Amino acid sequence: MPMDISVASISKTYAAGNKALDEVTFDFHLNGIFSLIGKNGAGKTTLIRILSTQLLPSSGRASIIGMDVVDQAKDIREIVAAVPQEARAVPWMTPLQTLTSYLMWRGYTHSRSMDMGRDVLRMLGMEKQEGMKNRNLSGGQKRKVLVATALASEATLIFMDEPTTGLDFISRKELWEVLVSMKRDRLIMLTTHYLEEAEELGDLLGIMDEGRMVGFGTLDELRRKVKYPLGIRIFSKDFTVPDHIGDVVTLSNNELQVYTTEDGAYSLVNDLLSRHIKFTVQEISLNTIFESVVNGSEGDE
Repeated sequence: MPMDISVASISKTYAAGNKALDEVTFDFHLNGIFSLIGKNGAGKTTLIRILSTQLLPSSGRASIIGMDVVDQAKDIREIVAAVPQEARAVPWMTPLQTLTSYLMWRGYTHSRSMDMGRDVLRMLGMEKQEGMKNRNLSGGQKRKVLVATALASEATLIFMDEPTTGLDFISRKELWEVLVSMKRDRLIMLTTHYLEEAEELGDLLGIMDEGRMVGFGTLDELRRKVKYPLGIRIFSKDFTVPDHIGDVVTLSNNELQVYTTEDGAYSLVNDLLSRHIKFTVQEISLNTIFESVVNGSEGDE
């Protein structure tokens, strides 16, 4: 069953007066991966902590499958698992002991917890490290242990705050494959600083800036909300792009990058073809959308 998440005017102001969230509102009905991106201090972690019942909002309401995150926090905790950004693996335990103890705490038998723990460690490529002390693992491996606890839990809603921090590229790709394979029957909400990770994994995307949700939707929906949804790379330094076509950036290799609309692209492509100039056309990336939305070049959403 898809997960219903509803957030209505959630705000959070800390004791020092720092406003971390400012009237955040959104809702969706999804099984899959929701990627939340934003600069440091944008409010991503605060929002995740409120939805996972670790932190009380200052105002507003939020619910998960109809359960209020404040009034019904205990019920929500039965269906969620979380990997906080600041979490650390217990140094004197092994990865398998870590997973086994966590799963037993969630109510599984010892033997079942051992089997589930081994299965997830194997999926993450850590079967050879399952008996090592956590303190002897690399930083990336320690992070994998924490991710493994949430994945092993069989929770239908998993919160992951920057789960791939500290992982090398190959390990990150391996974790991506695991998350994609497990998203069919659950919702995974993750924050990340890696825009390519958010674009690769996110069935739904949220862009936060200064405590506000400034972009929300699928990648295609976000492309339609920015001024220029298409990018054209022109492999020539001598071509002059008409002013009305869009924004033009001269790249370091003297190629041109043009951001334009569908009509602009149609006109420009015909001109390039007639002049036998090489080019490529692509939909803009999440990186370009992020810069456009967060820098405010498109105005308020």
